[in-house]
Amino acid sequence: MAQLSHLIHVYGVLIVFGTVLLEQVGLPIPAFPVLIIAGALAVDGGANWPLYLAASVAACLISDYFWYRAGRHYGKRILRLLCKISLSPDSCVSQTEDNFSRWGAKSLVVAKFIPGFNTIAPPLAGAMGVPTPNFLWLSAAGGLLWSGVGMGLGAWFHGSVDDVIAWFETLGSTALMVVGAVLALFVLLKYIERKRNLGAAKLPRISIDELKALLEAGHDPLIVDARSMTARQLEQGIPGAQVYGDARERLLATLDRDRHIVVYCSCPNDVTAAQVAKEFLANGFHRARPLHGGLDAWNTYCAQAGEAEVELKPKAG
Repeated sequence: MAQLSHLIHVYGVLIVFGTVLLEQVGLPIPAFPVLIIAGALAVDGGANWPLYLAASVAACLISDYFWYRAGRHYGKRILRLLCKISLSPDSCVSQTEDNFSRWGAKSLVVAKFIPGFNTIAPPLAGAMGVPTPNFLWLSAAGGLLWSGVGMGLGAWFHGSVDDVIAWFETLGSTALMVVGAVLALFVLLKYIERKRNLGAAKLPRISIDELKALLEAGHDPLIVDARSMTARQLEQGIPGAQVYGDARERLLATLDRDRHIVVYCSCPNDVTAAQVAKEFLANGFHRARPLHGGLDAWNTYCAQAGEAEVELKPKAG
C-alpha cells in the first residue's frame, strides 16, 4: 500500500477533509472508504487519528451548515433542486420527508448513514425552522458518529484493509477501471429503478385547465392531498383538499364511485399522486386521476389567475 499510504501519511488531513466535504456537499465521492483507510493507518502507521476525526467532523459541519442556511433562505425550492439532481428523484422527496416526519431534527444524527437523506436532511431542517443551536449540535453529533464508525471499522479490520489496498495497488490503472465499472453499474441500477417507478405510475393526468373546467361546470371534484405531513407543514396546499393519509378509510368507504377525484403531490413526476390515484382506481373510482404538475401547477395557475382563484376553491368531500 506504498503509494496510497504515503499520500494519506503526507496529505492525510487534507485528503480526509476534502473528500468528506465534497461528498457531503452532494458529489458522488466515496468518502467513507477514505475514513476506513485513515482508521487502518492510525493503527499500523501511527497516523494522527484525532486530527483525522476532527477534520472529518469539521467538513461535515461546514457542508451541513451551508445546506441548512440554504434551506432556511430558499425553503422548498432548494429541496426540489436537490431531488431533481438526485439519482432517485422520484423517491427523494417522499423518503426524506417521511424520515424527517418520523424522527424530527434527531434524524440528523443518523442521516449520514442513509443514502440520499444525508444531503437533503440539513436543508430540510432549515426549511422546517429547526433552531440553529439545535441544528449545530445534532449535526456535530451525526458527523462524529459517522466519522467515528468509519475510522473505527478501519482500525478494527486494519489487516484486511491493508490487503485490499495492496491488491488495488498491484492492479495499477486496472483498479480505476474496476471502480469506474462499479460506479457505472450503480448509476445504471438507479436509472432502471427510476424507469420502473415511472412505468408503475403511468396514468393519464388531468391538467389544470381540465380541473378548472370541472370546477366551473359544477362537477364538484374531490381534491386529494397525497403529500406527507412534513410537506404540508412546508407549503400550504390547495384550499379545501382532503388529506389522504388522514381520511383514506373514510374516503374509500363513503365516496360515490362516479365522482371525479383529483390527486396531487409535490414530488417529481407526480409519482406519489399517481400511486394514490391507482389505489382509488383499484377500489372502483374510475374517475380518479393525478394532477399534472402537482401543487406547483396549481400555484402557478393561482398566481396567473389572481383574484379568480378564490372563486375556484374546491369543496371538501
